[in-house]
This record gives sequence, structure tokens and C-alpha cells, in this order.
Amino acid sequence: MKQFKIYYLLFLMVGYSCGSLVKNTVVSPKREFRGVWIASVVNIDWPKSGTDPVEKQKKDFIAILEFYKRLNFNAAIVQIRTAGDALYPSKLAPWSRFLTGKEGKAPRPYYDPLAWMIEETHRRGFEFHAWLNPYRATFDLNTDIIHKTHDYIKHPEWMIKYGEKHYYNPGLPEVQKHLVNVINEVLQNYDIDAIHFDDYFYPYKIKDQVFNDQATYQQYSKPEQTLDDWRRENVNTLIQAIHNQIKTQNPWVQFGISPFGVWRNASTDPLGSDTEAGQTTYDDLYADPLSWMQNGWIDYLAPQLYWSLNHLRASHKKLVRWWNNNATNTNIYIGNGAYKIRSDTDKAWQRKNELSKQVSLARKTKNVSGNVFFSAKSLLNKHEDIVQYLSQTTYQKPALPPASTEKEMLDLTPEILSSKIVGGAVVIHFKKNDMVPIRFIVLYELKTKKREVYHLKNSMSIFHPETTDHSISITIPQNTLKDKKNIAITYLDYYRRESKPYIYQIMSQADSKSL
Repeated sequence: MKQFKIYYLLFLMVGYSCGSLVKNTVVSPKREFRGVWIASVVNIDWPKSGTDPVEKQKKDFIAILEFYKRLNFNAAIVQIRTAGDALYPSKLAPWSRFLTGKEGKAPRPYYDPLAWMIEETHRRGFEFHAWLNPYRATFDLNTDIIHKTHDYIKHPEWMIKYGEKHYYNPGLPEVQKHLVNVINEVLQNYDIDAIHFDDYFYPYKIKDQVFNDQATYQQYSKPEQTLDDWRRENVNTLIQAIHNQIKTQNPWVQFGISPFGVWRNASTDPLGSDTEAGQTTYDDLYADPLSWMQNGWIDYLAPQLYWSLNHLRASHKKLVRWWNNNATNTNIYIGNGAYKIRSDTDKAWQRKNELSKQVSLARKTKNVSGNVFFSAKSLLNKHEDIVQYLSQTTYQKPALPPASTEKEMLDLTPEILSSKIVGGAVVIHFKKNDMVPIRFIVLYELKTKKREVYHLKNSMSIFHPETTDHSISITIPQNTLKDKKNIAITYLDYYRRESKPYIYQIMSQADSKSL
């Protein structure tokens, strides 16, 4: 009787769709990473200003999420540490001036921005990837604005001035230990889905300037170890230590890195890419993503391939092929330079379909599992024709993020406790399984080819469940259920593994079945 009531309630919600969608001519994968970088440094994306009132900052962040939710994205990579600071209450760093206008000043009225952002991001069915810049200590040389709790003041012996910034010295063991502690503080206090680093390891080289770590090199290098190899080992040691900390503390949390797009040029190394990059991640930033993959220290790489498809010196197409051919033990997502749209001398970025064609290339490439756009403001409230084109031809349907384990299926089926209509929506309560924490609940429309044969199509909607001591629940809006004949519900756990579906044949009110 309970099952029949559920079907009847859902049946009441079914209506006729009065709009028409663009014909689906693109095969949309069921699983695909669709991320957007939300940069806080110098207020690139959010907050728009450190002096904005808290309510405006919240409104602006939600506007970013809602925009990319309409584009069917599924991950927000949010910068929470820019230069030895924090956009969250920390015992290891002062509040960021990019959040409150003054370093060390807490938000007023007080709230925890990171906890709030995670909640709002999950509520919309997005993963939250906490993006931290490990080595940059200051963004400029104006040290008068630095707070007394900043490491520049507390540990000047850790700092190296280079160009217009100060950096943590990567060769110091105490610096490496401190950076692991920074990560661990976030892991202990926040329900994140990933730790994320971008391309800033050792700084990009500046002509005629020297990164002055010679004394540290003399003290800590191995016999006959070159300076370059020692620097790469320092980065590798940090990456390994952070990986170990993540997997010990919260093993479901991913560790992702977005390196500069060119590992090495083929002119330098036959294993390198057919490019002519002025700097490379291996030779100039002393970062070796191939080693990280081979050692299993990361869960994903998102190389920054910000060039156009056929760029003469660094072809996006050639670089996608190179990263595909060198991928091992990790997911590969392509970083796309959305910020270049109609603002770059490369005429390719004037074309409406350049970004869409890059996503299509990623989908056709065997070892690539998604894309990340830099940055959030690049499409927000601008380039309406391109946004519409992406919506109609590329991101028509939602997608689940890739699983972080080889096993994508979860040996579990949702168990419904009750269902009721509240304010024009169906609220469904599920039995809670304390052994398998559920991150998201996914709602599908089912298509049948033969009787009793069901095929899960692309996810219709992704919900973040409300949790009590004994149950979890979702609220399904009326417009989500319009014109649907068959519904299935699955769980997605913290490892992004999906459960077996619980199926409703709404129109026929048939008995429920579990596949």
C-alpha cells in the first residue's frame, strides 16, 4: 500500500511540458567532470570586493553556482588560500584581505565562509574542491598590510623574495611540515570533496633574477644531486606527504592538481610534446606530474591547456593527445581558457564554437574524463551566444562526476521510508545507512526498449540529501517531474560510487523493482 501511495503522489506531480528543447544531437556522457575555477585572489571571481557586505558576497557566490548549475556543471573549485592567508577561520593563517578588505580581519557579521560555501555548493549537487596555493606567501611587496599572525612575520626564515612576491622556501622540512598541517586543518574541519593545487609550485622564472635557495640546497641536497633535481624532489616530497595525509585523514577526499599545460617540449626531451612553450612545468616550475601519476599520489590532473585548438606554438589538440598518451593511475580533466573568449589576439577565440569544440575533443579522447573552465566570471553575464551554444549543444544534460575508485557500483539499493507532498513538491525519506555515507541522491527518467528492461539515461537531477539521525530525505520540485513516465532513484556515496536503482513506473503504477 505504501508503494502504491508513492506512485500516486508522484503521478499527481506529472504534467505536460509546454516548452520544447533543442534537438539532442550530442552524445552526453553519464559521467563527466564539469568544473569551474572560482578565484578569490585579487577578487578575480569572488568576492567581487573585500569591502562588500557579507550579504552581497553571499548573493554573488550563489549567482555563480546558479549560473553553472543551469549549464549542468557538477564541481566548483574554490580558492580558499591565496598567499599565506585563509578564507576560513584558521589557527595557521590570518583572514584574507580579499575577503574582508584587511588582512586578519574577520567577517562582520561573523560567519564561516568556507562552511557556508560548502553547504550551498553541495545543496546544488556540486562537489566542492578546496583550492589552496601552497608556496605563495605574499601577493606583492607591500609588507605593511601583513597581519602579525602571517608566516611572513612569524617565520621570516621561511621566506624567499622573488620578483614582486615572497614565497615559502620549498626546500625547508619545516615549511613542508607546516603546509601539510594547513591541509590537515581543512580536512579535519570541513566536508570537502577534494584538495586542489594549481600550477604555482616554484615560481615562473623571471629574467635576470635568482630564486635564492642556494644555502638550503647546500644543507639538504644529496651528494651529486643537481639543483634542478633537488627542487623537483622537494615538490615531490610535499605532494606525497599531502597525499598520505589526505588518505589517512579522509580517504574519500580527492587530491587534484592543475599543472601548467606543457610538461616539456620535445626539443628538450623526446618524451615531451610538440610545442614551443617558453616555460615548462618540469624545467621551470620543478613540478613533475608524470611522477605523481606513476606513484599514485594524485586522484586527478587538470592540465591548463589554455590555447586554441590549432595554436602554432602550443596546440590544444596536440596537448590533449599528449596528456592522453601519458596518463597513468589518475583521472585527466582538461583545463580550458574560457577567459580568452573574445579577449585574446588569437582569432580562434572569436569563434562561437571554440570552447565547445575543445570539450568535444576531450569527450572523444580515451583517457580524458572532463573539463574545467577558468574562470567563473568568463561566462557569467556575458557572451550570451556562446553560453546558449554550450547549453544547447554541449551541456544539455547533467552528468555524474567520475568515481575516484575503480569500482563504480555501490552494493546498495535505496530504501524508502515515507513520501508526501509538501508545497507542490514530493518529499521522500530514505532509510539511513551509517556504514555508507551518502553524498548525493540522483533522480533519473527511465526509457524502456522491451518489457522489464530498463536503461538509465543521463541523470535528470542531482540532490544533496537532508540528514537526520535515522533518515535522509530529498525534495523533488514539480518541474523536475513534468512529463516523466518512469523514475529511478540512486545513491552516490563519498567515493562517487553509484548504488543500484530503486525504480518507479509512475504511469502504470506497477510494482517497484530493484535492478
